[in-house]
Amino acid sequence: MDTVEQAGQAAPGAGPGAAAGPVRLTQYAHGGGCACKIPPGELEDMVAGLVGAPATGAAAELLVGLESGDDAAAVRLRGGTAVLATADFFTPVVDDPYDWGRIAAANAFSDVYAMGGQPVVTVNLLAWPRDVLPFDLARELLRGGLDIAAEAGCHVGGGHSVDDPEPKYGMAVTGIADPGRLLRNDRGRPGLPLSLTKPLGLGVLNNRHKATGEVFPEAVATMVALNGDASAAALRTGAVCATDVTGFGLLGHAYKLARASGVTAVIDASAVPYLDGAREAVRGGFVSGGTRRNLAWVAPHTDFGQADEETRLLLADAQTSGGLLVAGEVPGAPVIGELVPASGAPLVIR
Repeated sequence: MDTVEQAGQAAPGAGPGAAAGPVRLTQYAHGGGCACKIPPGELEDMVAGLVGAPATGAAAELLVGLESGDDAAAVRLRGGTAVLATADFFTPVVDDPYDWGRIAAANAFSDVYAMGGQPVVTVNLLAWPRDVLPFDLARELLRGGLDIAAEAGCHVGGGHSVDDPEPKYGMAVTGIADPGRLLRNDRGRPGLPLSLTKPLGLGVLNNRHKATGEVFPEAVATMVALNGDASAAALRTGAVCATDVTGFGLLGHAYKLARASGVTAVIDASAVPYLDGAREAVRGGFVSGGTRRNLAWVAPHTDFGQADEETRLLLADAQTSGGLLVAGEVPGAPVIGELVPASGAPLVIR
């Protein structure tokens, strides 16, 4: 790990041969944000069977690992505290480097909040085309991450960087939680309502931004908003089941929750909140390949009812730094469905 103490200490200026003039960061990446994730079906096939045996002599008990596809790993220390570990990084989702840094950091912290934890320390993960893009942009990117970490009350302890043809940024985050009050995606029970703490539509609006250069301030504000308050509110209500909604879309993450919990998730499409302009973006064709792959993955496991193609795409829209999907009522968040006993499809849209 590089021993940089603060994110702002990246090298100043431009790398050798870096282009001068205005730069649109999204044009240097094949995808954007969490839409650049490996498709969920391919990912599950790749990691199938890669569950290790308990480590001999380990100093902590593994509470949550790969098996349930949860948001972060959790281990219980001998003193009783649960330590959470996660990493998240992606290609540019917006052109402004400072906003990209804030979004990527908020997205990385979201995995800890989705488990009911608090982030304690984080390190930067930076891939940068040093011969193409100025280091001044990387500095702004890291400054954005540092500012969100400060907002979260989380220390930044340096990080790691590599020279890469495509820019990427994110964080590896360590948090703590009460092991008896973890939010997990395999703890859903029939009869619980489903609450969603941020509106959908981030993916299609980000894709429109990448294609046209239009800026969507509401989308940026949504992505940089931390999920800490929502997580704390869920814990206060006694919730034990939650996940965050990111690259696999609402349907993908709801399917993983329903499958892990052995229930059926019923989504009321008319109750799901959307960002202004999201439907227009779908109609304009600004749908990422990641979103279409999400929809193809969940389709065999979903009863879509009367939902049209536009609604299906929005429900599968690949979010970046989306909200929490909580099995329970969260004050201020809309209830968008419920969990019912498993019968037929794991997902039902009504």
